[in-house]
Amino acid sequence: MADTTSKVKVIEIKQSVFASNDEQARNLRGELKEKGVFLLNLMSSPGAGKTTTLKQTVKALEGQLRIGVMEADIDSDVDAKAMADTGVKAIQLHTGGMCHLDADMTRQGLEALGTEDVDLAILENVGNLVCPAEFDTGAVKNAMILSVPEGHDKPLKYPLMFSVCDVVLINKTDVMPYFDFDLEKCREYIRMRNPNAVVIPICAKTGEGIGAWADWLRTQVKDWKS
Repeated sequence: MADTTSKVKVIEIKQSVFASNDEQARNLRGELKEKGVFLLNLMSSPGAGKTTTLKQTVKALEGQLRIGVMEADIDSDVDAKAMADTGVKAIQLHTGGMCHLDADMTRQGLEALGTEDVDLAILENVGNLVCPAEFDTGAVKNAMILSVPEGHDKPLKYPLMFSVCDVVLINKTDVMPYFDFDLEKCREYIRMRNPNAVVIPICAKTGEGIGAWADWLRTQVKDWKS
């Protein structure tokens, strides 16, 4: 049988897709910088408390920052309605079955949201600890929520997610006594993946720690706009 290996053209699609997305993300960040809009990419597992945390965040920053929220899900508009009820601009993004958003999808979302009266745009990414971490959305900063019931070993199991995040919110601290969750071990594992990540324990249900989180966000937005 003839050797046909040399006749087969091999294209590294994944590398090409990532390179194209990274360029689009850089361009988007540059445009947002010119407009003075800070984009935050918020990620977590399903049920970790993203929407509840955002509602508390909006409350803590009320009257200080003009906030717009983009809720990304495979389907439904439940989260967007919940955010709209807080009084902020909110839209729902349906990903058509995709488990993440990339820079182009984010750009489309920002155009639909409208950023002319927004200081802080928040993208609540699809609930997933794998795919969203692989794609640069064009955000200025990446944040993630790790909830106590998920366990303190998640940084060991999902290294990329923790590597790309600038801040990690450890949510549902109110139930820590009922779970085998070691906060100091979790901090240690996060440092292994990302020594520069800021770790803030919170309880979105009670509001504990939200002040520290709001302070961090406020400082980041101020620095971005200066």
